[in-house]
Amino acid sequence: MQPKPTQFRRLCVFCGSSKGARDIYIHAAQELGHELAKRRIELVYGGGNVGLMGVIADAVLAGGGHVIGVIPEQLMARELGHTGIQDLRIVKNMHERKAMMAELADGFIALPGGIGTYEEYFEVLTWAKLGIHEKPCALLNVDGFYNPVLSLLSHAVEEAFIGSAHRDMVLVEEDPTRLLEAMAAHRPSHLHKRIDKDKV
Repeated sequence: MQPKPTQFRRLCVFCGSSKGARDIYIHAAQELGHELAKRRIELVYGGGNVGLMGVIADAVLAGGGHVIGVIPEQLMARELGHTGIQDLRIVKNMHERKAMMAELADGFIALPGGIGTYEEYFEVLTWAKLGIHEKPCALLNVDGFYNPVLSLLSHAVEEAFIGSAHRDMVLVEEDPTRLLEAMAAHRPSHLHKRIDKDKV
C-alpha cells in the first residue's frame, strides 16, 4: 500500500528581495502563492514587502490565504516589513529569524534569489542531511535558474564530497503545482552524515 501524501499546514519560502531581471520570476512567485492559498497551506517567509518576497505574500493574500512573516528588527526599521499580512513577527537578528521560520514550517522551497536565499536554503538542507529535521527541501527551478547549482551538486557527488542519496534530497521542479505534489509525496530517507574517519 502506498503511503498517503503529506498534508502541509505551512511551508516556508525563501526568495529574493529583488524581483529579478525578467517577469517570469514574478509570475512563478504569483503562481506558487496562488497554489498555496488554494490548498490552504499557510506561507512562512522573510516578512518583506519588496521583491519576490512581497510578490508571493501578496499572491497568497489575494487568494484568501494566511501569511506569517518573520523579519529582523534592523530590516523592520528600514520600513521593509510587510504590514499588510496577518502575522508579522519581529525578531532580534537573522539567526532568530531562520530558527523561527524553520520551526514554523513543514517544508522549505527556494524561489530564485540571491546570496541570502542560497544561505537559508542550504542551511535547512544541511539540517535535513544531519537528521535534525525530516522536512522536504525543494527548489522551484524557474526557467532553469538553479541549473548551475544542480551542476555543482552533481560535481560534488562525482568528487565524493556529497553522497548521491544526499544529493537526491533536493527536490526540483519547474512548475509550482508539480513541486508541491513532489513535496507531499516526499518520505524522509533517514540518512545521516557519513564521517570518513581516515580523513578526520
